[in-house]
Amino acid sequence: MIKGIGASVGIAIGKAIVLPNWEWNVPDKLVDVADLAYEFEKLYEGIQISKVELETIKEDISELIGEEESNIFNAHLAILEDPVFMNEVQAIMQRQYKAAEVAVKETIDKFVGMFDLLDDEYMKERAADIRDVGNRLLKHLLGGFQDTLPDQDDPYVLVAKELTPSQWTHLDPSKILGIVTIMGGMNSHAAIMARAIGIPFVLGLDGKLKRPIQTGDLIILDGEEGTVFVNPDEETIAHYRERKEIIQKHMERLEQLIDVQAITQDGKPIELKANISSVKELEQALKTGARGVGLFRTEFLYMDRNSLPPEEEQFEVYRQVAEMLHGEPLVIRTLDAGGDKNIHYIDLPQEVNPFLGYRAIRISLDRQELFKTQLRAILRASHYGHVKIMYPFISSVKEFKDANQLLEEVKKELREEGQPFDEQIEVGIMIEVPAAALTADLLAKEADFFSIGTNDLVQYLLAVDRMNEHIAHLYDPYHPAVLRLLRQTIEAAQQQGIPVSVCGEMAGDPKVLPIWLALGIEELSMSVKTLLPLKERLLQSSIEQSGRVFEQIMQCTDSDQIRNILDQCYNGKERYGPITN
Repeated sequence: MIKGIGASVGIAIGKAIVLPNWEWNVPDKLVDVADLAYEFEKLYEGIQISKVELETIKEDISELIGEEESNIFNAHLAILEDPVFMNEVQAIMQRQYKAAEVAVKETIDKFVGMFDLLDDEYMKERAADIRDVGNRLLKHLLGGFQDTLPDQDDPYVLVAKELTPSQWTHLDPSKILGIVTIMGGMNSHAAIMARAIGIPFVLGLDGKLKRPIQTGDLIILDGEEGTVFVNPDEETIAHYRERKEIIQKHMERLEQLIDVQAITQDGKPIELKANISSVKELEQALKTGARGVGLFRTEFLYMDRNSLPPEEEQFEVYRQVAEMLHGEPLVIRTLDAGGDKNIHYIDLPQEVNPFLGYRAIRISLDRQELFKTQLRAILRASHYGHVKIMYPFISSVKEFKDANQLLEEVKKELREEGQPFDEQIEVGIMIEVPAAALTADLLAKEADFFSIGTNDLVQYLLAVDRMNEHIAHLYDPYHPAVLRLLRQTIEAAQQQGIPVSVCGEMAGDPKVLPIWLALGIEELSMSVKTLLPLKERLLQSSIEQSGRVFEQIMQCTDSDQIRNILDQCYNGKERYGPITN
């Protein structure tokens, strides 16, 4: 067994087809001064052909993966228009008298090398984009053709060092059982596209293979566990075939719950909402029975582009989502940039610890025009549905008041312009900083609602970077300190009579559900994939039983004891049965 990173859930069993790397070997080539004009003409023609090709690809693939995900190719078009990238190519040609393809190859290598050295997943993914776009341009400059897969009638498991968006366009998704890549990250374009289509995907096998995977090898991959087997024995094959069948039958049972009201056995209704980043995710959430959106991550509107999204573009997205919800709540979180979400054109400073630095509401309050543009778009969209505003990373009453002061300025502008919006729009706080949790009683007097972001709250409370492989095991949502702080925060909100929801990963964990029911939480917001499993657990739960469980765990002195009690309460039932291999 090889342990990688699960990027898209599901199990795949099939023969491997290894995708050749799409890279070009470009020998150094000098040209005469007289030939430079021809080389520049060749470069501009190659750029134009590449642009047309990308526009066509985007249009063709949008039907398959959705309009939001197909915007990946906007980032590729932006690279071809990026003056920094193209100035570097032209400088090499003019000063060193090198052929267009040589200058492009050297520029690719330079920028990819620079980004790969940065300890930033977003920038590493941008390096992959530059490589992909550069190789497309080189293809036209060299007059070559991209290697494609051989004709394959039977479905297969695709294996590649790295899978680029351009390579995707040469594949038939109906033939792909699953995907394994040696490189890449959870937020790579390949991972995003695989999740959009629903293809199991495991990545991050670099340095873990005893030998390279070869075409014809039998592969088993589990996209949830992040495991890969190469030429496994019959027992393992039989086990995963059975497990795949169990998963399929369980998913069919869960689908029967889509239209069932989320209510406990003792009659307490709980609102189950979705966390989304795009219109495509909302479509999936509505199909799964989500009752609104508890967290719309707007930062993804700002990524994969070279400039800030204008007000009108943001407004159209927010309006569309609000209308699609037909009156169900839509909680829009304002820009949460910084930390692990670097937006290069905002020119965020290089920081030793960006998670504790210039991010989220701190950026918005500092760059007020950026913030006000987003607030204008959200307010205008509030005319078309039940929209709420939520500020991220609030750590004090002053920050919340400062943000609301800007909101009032925007409201005044819109009134003067005659633009309609919801005058009574609710404004809340995402509780993800310990300082906010500890002063929840003060913040609750100002805010209309709280939403607890458990991911950041846990890591800040325990001083553990959950993305750091050396200490990730210390990231422990069951730590007694976490549970005590959650109880304190929720009680502060309840005392002031404001609603409080949960939108972090703990919200969608069926094992944690007794804690939320015991604490009086009436709204949980989660990723689409966890909504039905949580509803299934909810329908089997009661407030009374959850209260008894919570009393037990609050007497525990360590997280292992707490985890054991919750496991026992869950009756030992894993979603798909225990994994024995």
